[in-house]
Amino acid sequence: MSNRVDLHIHSLSSDGTDTAGEIVKRVMEAGISIFALTDHDTAAGLEAVEGLIPDGVTFIPGIEFSCRAGSGRCHILGYGCDRTSEEFQKILASGESLRRAKLEARITFLDASGASLPKHELAALRSMPSAGKPHIANLLVKYGLSGDKKSAMDLIDRCPASSARLEAQYVIGGILRSGGVPVWAHPLGGEGEPETDERDLEATLSELMRYGLAGLECFYSKYAYEKCLLLEKKAVDRGLLVSGGSDYHGKNKNIALGTLNADGVDIPADRLTVLGRFMR
Repeated sequence: MSNRVDLHIHSLSSDGTDTAGEIVKRVMEAGISIFALTDHDTAAGLEAVEGLIPDGVTFIPGIEFSCRAGSGRCHILGYGCDRTSEEFQKILASGESLRRAKLEARITFLDASGASLPKHELAALRSMPSAGKPHIANLLVKYGLSGDKKSAMDLIDRCPASSARLEAQYVIGGILRSGGVPVWAHPLGGEGEPETDERDLEATLSELMRYGLAGLECFYSKYAYEKCLLLEKKAVDRGLLVSGGSDYHGKNKNIALGTLNADGVDIPADRLTVLGRFMR
């Protein structure tokens, strides 16, 4: 195996399309030797993946929480949390409850907008551990309620509940108290989002560090390598751990596993200092 790494991957348990078995198979095919599963607001897929890890591959359990800090929004990754701890269970329950409330609000909004989905599809959405926008958007396209996935996502974003998030201070504190490592995911903005300007980046970073943020996702599939280097320097200068991931979602996003920048520069595992917390 190589020393390729990917610490930001989503499965069918949230808004990805791959099962646990498919994730592990594709990780092997991509030559990745260290990876993390970071589904949104759920740990449902972690146990299944843990049971499939082959020799020579290191798996780091993770999770991604949708948060707000100040007047903005952010995503916080939690790596290596004790999933049996009371603190982790509290933030997990909060995240799952919020996501289910958002789902119901979105269903109500779509009904009022004349885009009602069949009852059996709604039941399937409600049975998922972490149903999100991509699941709903795919159904809107499937039933001809939207012309394409982008317009479907835009429609869903008009629902007021779409902006509801957990407080970053609460999430970071819970991750730390459960023995985990909190990392700010894609700090310059995620896939399909406008790039965060320097002033907002600094303001949010300072706030998150006050709460105990431990790391920064410096290497990310959307970012030019030059931008990744600037984030890496920012992390090192502030004593933060460096992380990186593709934000792979299977067929729901056009991103290949192991893609840690937009320019295709290979990033060896030793550049990601967050691994020092797990590779001992």
